[in-house]
Amino acid sequence: MNKSVYSIVLADEVVDAIDRMAYSMNTSRSNLINQILAERVSLQTPEMRMRGIFSAIQQLADPRFQFLAQPSDAMISLKSPIRYKYKPTLRYSIELSRNFGGKVGRLKVQFRTQSTQLISAAESFFDIWYKIESKYLAKLFTKGVPAKAADGKYVRDFYSPAADELSDDQIAAAIVEYIQLTDKCVQLYFDGLSQGMQEIENTAQIEKNYAAYLKKGVPVL
Repeated sequence: MNKSVYSIVLADEVVDAIDRMAYSMNTSRSNLINQILAERVSLQTPEMRMRGIFSAIQQLADPRFQFLAQPSDAMISLKSPIRYKYKPTLRYSIELSRNFGGKVGRLKVQFRTQSTQLISAAESFFDIWYKIESKYLAKLFTKGVPAKAADGKYVRDFYSPAADELSDDQIAAAIVEYIQLTDKCVQLYFDGLSQGMQEIENTAQIEKNYAAYLKKGVPVL
């Protein structure tokens, strides 16, 4: 949906009320006016789609996830606790694109910690995770999985299948499934560390869960 600059005349009181509402919604005056007018003429904006997808994600996510204050219309963040000696939390930040026909959005996964030991362990897990994704999704992403493991975090881009654009509910369900799988495998990895499990055995357990996830037939973004 393209945007252009238009000049309109509004009462000062209306602008003041719009600004207060926009501030409370963490958005801009122009964006809020655009949304209000779109709703009035029954037109769906990208922001409306994003809100719908985020609402569905909140409904579908496991109760162990805690949703954080939304920093923008295009982003939502949630975190989960990890059973480990430093009591870390793992944060997932989802940023959606305005165009849902190609790149749907991006997920960033990162531990909230200052522990160098924990950061090192996290980097080891993300490296394993990237290799597993590259192995199982090689046919789908012929140019390489759109992901990167670096600086103690994992960044993964999501794409709608080229043949057919996914619905909002399908996008939300696919993102939730992926996050919950990642979270489960992170916990498996740290449980293995606590139990003194060898990395090759730990990796095998994680790969087994990833393979089971794909066999469920969930949409892979």
